[in-house]
Amino acid sequence: MHKVLIAIGSNERQSVHVQWASERLSQLLDNIRLSSRLWTTDVKGSGRWYMNRLAAGNTLLTVPELEQQLKQLERATGRDQERVTLDLDLMQYDNDRYHLNDWPRPYIQRLLPDMRDEMTAL
Repeated sequence: MHKVLIAIGSNERQSVHVQWASERLSQLLDNIRLSSRLWTTDVKGSGRWYMNRLAAGNTLLTVPELEQQLKQLERATGRDQERVTLDLDLMQYDNDRYHLNDWPRPYIQRLLPDMRDEMTAL
């Protein structure tokens, strides 16, 4: 089993999409743990509001298989270039970190304490 951390974000129908993603990830990952939800403004300065959350769990999937599953979930909500209906980013897979520019962002740093036990295990 591999330990993973996934960032969840949405800027359209935020509560609906974050809840939907949380439910789908609970089917995809074993022993899932979800952080609280956090409202933030777009880091690019568009003024749009995002709802953010972290999910940690275990999987037998490889990185490419997991990323493919995450992209399929994004597309299922109608995500395109203009609309970030759902953004699912693999942040950590075992000891390997991804999206390194996102780790220092305030929303990640504010949600990480919710995942303290899971992060220790990672």
